Amino acid sequence: MLEGKAVLAEADMSLRMQQHAMRCASQALDLHDVEDYRQIARVIKQEFDKCYGIGWQCVVGTSYGCYVTHSQGNFVYFSLGKLSFLLFRGVMPPASAS
Repeated sequence: MLEGKAVLAEADMSLRMQQHAMRCASQALDLHDVEDYRQIARVIKQEFDKCYGIGWQCVVGTSYGCYVTHSQGNFVYFSLGKLSFLLFRGVMPPASAS
């Protein structure tokens, strides 16, 4: 298990949520092959959807670029070993008036 070895690069979320994200990443790496990025991302996304509501997106890999808009307080970017993890909750559109 790689828990405790995560390196935070950028965050706009509570420390508790950051720690949760890093634990989820570590657990996902225990369950899946380190090169199965899609399954690792799925595990993290589903956990955050379950715990904090729908709308989470997760990107996992060794080399990627991105530019995203996220809802305030719902963004973390960290690395664990050679993998980088981007987890964010997209901006929710306003509810339509009925």
